[in-house]
Amino acid sequence: MKNWVPFVLLLLLLSSCKTRNVTKNTDNNSKDSIIIKNNNDPKDANEPVRDKLTFFEHVLIQPKFEQIRIDSKVRVETGSFIPTLDATIYIENDKKVWMNLRALFINVARGIATPEGVKGQDKTSKTYIDSDFEYLNHLLNVNFIDYKSLERILMGRTFVKINDSQFNLTKNAQGFQLVSSVNQKIVTDEKTREYKISLQYDENYDLLNVQLKDVLSTDQLEISYSDWDQYNEIRLPKNVKIIIKGSKTSQILLENTKFDFSKMEVAYSVPANYKKIEIK
Repeated sequence: MKNWVPFVLLLLLLSSCKTRNVTKNTDNNSKDSIIIKNNNDPKDANEPVRDKLTFFEHVLIQPKFEQIRIDSKVRVETGSFIPTLDATIYIENDKKVWMNLRALFINVARGIATPEGVKGQDKTSKTYIDSDFEYLNHLLNVNFIDYKSLERILMGRTFVKINDSQFNLTKNAQGFQLVSSVNQKIVTDEKTREYKISLQYDENYDLLNVQLKDVLSTDQLEISYSDWDQYNEIRLPKNVKIIIKGSKTSQILLENTKFDFSKMEVAYSVPANYKKIEIK
């Protein structure tokens, strides 16, 4: 099973064995909906943001695209040696995320995610998985991963649920900061956890940093984006850093070297001699 952890983390481009998220807030808003109050005096000591509606429109409205291919170099730091991996990530909007990983020009893993779930295979061990997203949430100790949140993480878009009623929006030297004013409660079948959440955006509304901290433990997930540029009228980050803090710290560094918007034929099939990893 340990061979699968790096692959699944890379497939999702997020990793946290100790983190949960806030997309299941207890309010009744839809996933992309927001509530704008006439409150121009946030509690943060930074400069208040008067035009909140413009801010939320920019950070919540997703870019329009049909497909995108991202070529990346990936470095995983877990305390064990993992060579730098070359990744090809292909996204068809609302349909699938396909990934192929190579080490020293040799294909080592391949996976595909759809709204129904995730499939992946490790060519080095000749094993594969076929699961819904619940397996990945359990593996990573989170409860927010679904297909759309995966797309948003890959594209550098806001992937946690935010609104004006439970977050304070202020202006600082970097741009805009959005901090939860109350702990964000996540209720699952197993337990309830609460998180303090902070998001930083630059002047162009590009997402720079997301921090989620469990208020009852040292568990923390941080995802940072940098070197944003415009490609085919869509702004995308060249660098992504994912840091997972808990009993130990690990991180994933992703350098996006090329973006392409042409159609790509991708394949996924499992050889007959591969062994399925049973999910328990």
